[in-house]
Amino acid sequence: MGDDADDIAMLHLARWDTRFWAWLIDFILINLVLNIFSNPFGFFQGILTLEPYGYFIRSTGFLLYWTIMEGYAGQSVGKMVMNIRVTDREGKPVRLQGALIQSFGKAFLLPIDCLVGWFGMPGKKLRLFNRVSGTIVIKTDYHEPHGVRYIREQE
Repeated sequence: MGDDADDIAMLHLARWDTRFWAWLIDFILINLVLNIFSNPFGFFQGILTLEPYGYFIRSTGFLLYWTIMEGYAGQSVGKMVMNIRVTDREGKPVRLQGALIQSFGKAFLLPIDCLVGWFGMPGKKLRLFNRVSGTIVIKTDYHEPHGVRYIREQE
């Protein structure tokens, strides 16, 4: 009989600080894009700063970005830079529904999402909406494509 240990996939959960830097990269990037589109010619001065609509519009922009990027590619730009990705609990690609649920917590309720995860599930490295959506964030490596070998020159 085969050893069960041989069949176990090893998934390395991403550290909180790595996840924070990925989030910050996305936050800056998406805010830049939203600012450009919200006021391209100065016609709608401050449209995204009107309360409470500005928060809702920005958060919806973040929700769409994270849902699309993580639902289809498994990674946002920030996650690509930091070599982490969102998967289901078995390490398989996350479905769009799971990406939507876990992105909702990030986009609209991040402080509550994180605090419940940190204090309610210590050591699990899960936000509340990761738990609800059945997703995890794992470390990845940037691999060369199959059949290709990069040769790096010394600088």
